[in-house]
Amino acid sequence: MSIWSSWQVWAALAAVFAALTAIFAKIGVENVNSDFATFIRTIVILMTLALILVATGQFQSPGSVSPRTYVFLVLSGLATGASWICYFRALKIGEAAKVAPIDKLSVVLVAIFGVIFLGERLSGINWLGVALIAAGAILVAYR
Repeated sequence: MSIWSSWQVWAALAAVFAALTAIFAKIGVENVNSDFATFIRTIVILMTLALILVATGQFQSPGSVSPRTYVFLVLSGLATGASWICYFRALKIGEAAKVAPIDKLSVVLVAIFGVIFLGERLSGINWLGVALIAAGAILVAYR
């Protein structure tokens, strides 16, 4: 098994890039409207993903995607956009070291929503971890 087929590696990389996102974004929104900064970021993401899809031959025919998949991807996109807008506005007026942990309360919400909506199951030790993440985020953001 290749290291690149491990979900843990990709999740760890996501955490590193999310941390860099907060630092770069905090610097980037200093002298620009936070919504415009989000717009620029989105354009960069679209261009990067288009290049990756073309370069790797992963582009799919839009007709090969089911309507149900489109509905949930559109909902996910709307949620992502709302999250980014809120995140950049928070970074514009708050400290990155305090904004990011509150944003990461999404981990807690994903655990709860995963159980409620997806039927996922978490053990007692998993719930303890979720509670510690929540407590840690609150403590880091505490004044």
